[in-house]
Amino acid sequence: MGEQTVLVKREKGVGILTLNRTESMNSVSRGMLAELFGAIDELRHDEDLRTVIITGAGEKAFCSGADLKERTTMTPAEVRRYIQTIRNVFTLVEEMPVPVICAINGVALGGGTELALSCDIRIAADSARMGLTETSLAIIPGAGGTQRLPRIIGMARAKEMIFTADRIDAARALEIGLVNRVVPLASLMEASLEMASRIAACGPVAIRMAKRSINKGMQMDLASAMAFETTCYDVLIPTEDRLEGLAAFKEKRKPDYKGR
Repeated sequence: MGEQTVLVKREKGVGILTLNRTESMNSVSRGMLAELFGAIDELRHDEDLRTVIITGAGEKAFCSGADLKERTTMTPAEVRRYIQTIRNVFTLVEEMPVPVICAINGVALGGGTELALSCDIRIAADSARMGLTETSLAIIPGAGGTQRLPRIIGMARAKEMIFTADRIDAARALEIGLVNRVVPLASLMEASLEMASRIAACGPVAIRMAKRSINKGMQMDLASAMAFETTCYDVLIPTEDRLEGLAAFKEKRKPDYKGR
């Protein structure tokens, strides 16, 4: 059996997924897609999980996109099946009940940027380069890039990136809001774990409801989204954590949230 292409580690309520195909700049093969689906499907049912971090092995690449060498061996029907699968897997990442942090440790092109877009928070190493480069290969982003990128950085900038197939550095990605933070490569995992720790200090059910309210609300008109926010808030009113938060505030101590 070959080496695992997705490494899974749990650390104090954080699930860490590492794309592990350094010989091909962590490109996405059909085998990696199957492993990534399995890992995400397992983690999303873990009630003790507070956050997930996705990163790449090595120091050069987060994910260089689809495995183009493998792609050349596919029939048109197999290409369609691959595109549908990668879109579904990345949507599963987006729909994780807990926040997903993308630690971009190097090159993230094509599907690599699309995977980053499906995460909630993106922290990039200062050496990272990103881009949706598919049009240079006479195709378009097929794993959600044409839809998620405009929602994150705006339509005009997204069109420029996709139409030109430009690759941008970490500083430009931060400037246009594509990433949340840029840190030295040596500090990337430390910064990602620190972000995960800050999230974990908040009420777990509240974080899940906040993510659901934001993600679903962004697909609605404002009035419907406001009503949905109320529905999410109502879930929290009877929780033990809400009462614990009020008690901790009154007693000037750190809350001890149980996720219920």
